[in-house]
Amino acid sequence: MENKEPLSPHIQIYRWHISSLVSISHRITSIINIISITLICFWASLLLLGESQYIMINSFLSSLIGKFIILVITWSFSFQALSEIRHLIMDLGYGFELKITKISGLLVIFGSIILTVVFYLVGKNFI
Repeated sequence: MENKEPLSPHIQIYRWHISSLVSISHRITSIINIISITLICFWASLLLLGESQYIMINSFLSSLIGKFIILVITWSFSFQALSEIRHLIMDLGYGFELKITKISGLLVIFGSIILTVVFYLVGKNFI
């Protein structure tokens, strides 16, 4: 006799929560950060090959696409840092109530966007 009913929640009946969004985004930003750190190290190591190679990548980062990539990396590091602080607080045994997890998840999401804007403004010498 075959059971046609699912035994656990699946994508058709599962409702998304802020905590699951932050958790999945935390994993994605981890991958982005590892790749970006590797590329930054590669970019810095191009100084060994001469200034012309370094200037070529620097001119790419000055383009519109390069600036967008820098903003995405900045957001990724900001999100990762705030998410790690959230996990550290949860590791200490605090913040497991449903209302608190929603608030802390929203703080991570909006805080990372605010930090990215602040870093952008500091980089442009507006602040």
